[in-house]
Amino acid sequence: MGTHPFSQRLGLWLSTGFGFGYFPKGPGTVGTLWGVLLYFAFRSLTTWQFISATAILIVISIGAVYQAQKILGPLDSPHIVIDEIVGYLVAVATVPFSWKHALAGFILFRIFDIAKPFPIRWFDRNIKGAFGVVFDDLVAGLFACVVLRVTLHFWVQL
Repeated sequence: MGTHPFSQRLGLWLSTGFGFGYFPKGPGTVGTLWGVLLYFAFRSLTTWQFISATAILIVISIGAVYQAQKILGPLDSPHIVIDEIVGYLVAVATVPFSWKHALAGFILFRIFDIAKPFPIRWFDRNIKGAFGVVFDDLVAGLFACVVLRVTLHFWVQL
């Protein structure tokens, strides 16, 4: 890896969730835990600040994946987990801070990310490149966010 330019190594480091993407079992699930940490790191932000920070991280993630793909190849490598991190942040962007919401968002996001119901699977298969790697996870996060918000609306105790 030392022969690659710094931008590619940095992109790989960020894309793999600081190496968590190399976890042997369920790297996407393990990588998503970074998103949970960021959720709590962002707890003092307003909703709009949280959304803005997430948008910035989405842009950074696309650039990081682009650089990482120069090392890992053009496909959606299982080692790339930054897409799960930002997808999770989308899932919890509009909910109040609590461990229950963090856990519910985590479970819902992973369900949508793994099951890939329509149109997530279509995006996953048809949108290529770094943007495509990230985009299907953003849609999975959006689905999880909607389900979480509806659940919160009808089940206030959560």
